[in-house]
Amino acid sequence: MKDNAAPGGLPFMKMHGAGNDFVVIDLRGRGPVTGAVMTPGLARAIGDRNRGVGFDQLAEITDADGADFGLVFWNSDGTQAGACGNATRCVADHVMRGLGVEQVSLVTARGGLRAERAADGRIWVNMGHPQLDWASIPLSQEVDHLHLPLAGDPVAVGMGNPHCVHFVPDAEAVDLAILGPQIEHAPLFPQRTNVEFASLISPCRMRMRVWERGTGITLACGSGACATAVAAHLRGMIGPRVALEVDGGELEVDWRDDGVWLTGPVARVFDGVLSADYVAAHR
Repeated sequence: MKDNAAPGGLPFMKMHGAGNDFVVIDLRGRGPVTGAVMTPGLARAIGDRNRGVGFDQLAEITDADGADFGLVFWNSDGTQAGACGNATRCVADHVMRGLGVEQVSLVTARGGLRAERAADGRIWVNMGHPQLDWASIPLSQEVDHLHLPLAGDPVAVGMGNPHCVHFVPDAEAVDLAILGPQIEHAPLFPQRTNVEFASLISPCRMRMRVWERGTGITLACGSGACATAVAAHLRGMIGPRVALEVDGGELEVDWRDDGVWLTGPVARVFDGVLSADYVAAHR
C-alpha cells in the first residue's frame, strides 16, 4: 500500500447520495481556487468506470472567502457543471463532521448556499431560488418555459444548470436511453440540458427518472429533483413539498420562501489515492 502514499498522489473520497455517485477531492488549505487541480482530461479519466474510478460527478472542495468552503463540479465527460445537489449534501455532511457543526455555508457557481443537519440526521441543502426566465435557464429563444415547444409539452427550469422536465403517465415506460440524449442536445438548449421524466403517484409523491447532461442515466439527481418539484408545483400538480422516488432511493424537496431545499441519504463509501503517474498521464 506504499504506492498510495507516493508523493504527488491525489487523495479522494468516493461518496453517493441515493446512488448518485461522486469522486470528491478536498483541496482546502491551498487557498481559494476554481478547479485548479482538475482538468477536462483528468476528469474524463477518473470518470471512466473501467480504467479510472467512475462517477456521475466529481466535486472539488476548495477554500472560499466568506464561506466555510467552495465546490467545483465536473461531469464524467470532462465538462463542468454549475450545480449538483446530492454531491453538495454529501460534502456538507463531511465538512460538518470535520468542523463539529450542524450547519455550513458554501459557494458554488450558483452563488452562496447553505446546508444544515436536521434532527433526524439528514442533510438539507438550500439550492437557491429556481431560474424561471428563458434567458437565465438558459433557452436559446424566448418561449413559455412552462410549455416548451417540444414533444411531450415539457417544462424548463434552471437550478444553476438547465432542466427539461416531462410529466408522463408512467416514468418506468420511458426509453430514457433513447430520448435522453436527443433532448439533451435539442437546439432550444444552448448549454445542453438535464432531462427528467416524472409521473404523479399522489399529491405529495412522484416517480422520477433522469438523464444527466454530460453523464447519462443516473440513479438520482438532486438538482433534477428540485427542478421536477418546481415544475410540478407550477403546473398545479403538487404542493411545495414532495417526495421523489428515484432509481437509487428517495429524495425530498421543499420549496420554501428562501429557496428550494433538498434532502435524502448520504454515504461515504471509501477513501483512496490516485497514483502520481496516473494523474500526470491524464492531465
